[in-house]
Amino acid sequence: MEIERVANAWEPLTDTPEEAANMTMRSQLLLAVSDAVKGWHLPQAQAASRLGITQPRLNDLLRGRIAKFSLDALVNLSVRAELAIHLEIRAAGRAAA
Repeated sequence: MEIERVANAWEPLTDTPEEAANMTMRSQLLLAVSDAVKGWHLPQAQAASRLGITQPRLNDLLRGRIAKFSLDALVNLSVRAELAIHLEIRAAGRAAA
């Protein structure tokens, strides 16, 4: 059995490179917001209020239900969580300097 190596974990799970790139960004943002919320040590209702969302929506975020969040929604939540977002753009296949 041959093991296939991929540069992006989302590649084998998505239909296109564009979808893999979108899922990569979404997963990074979801994890960052989730980590920030956990660091607040607040009840979910208070944390949800701080983010401007409902408690069930926060629960979806904390459980990693990525399909329920668009890239735009996760960017908005990141800003509300007072996270700085940095976007790096480079030619595909080139390592970051």
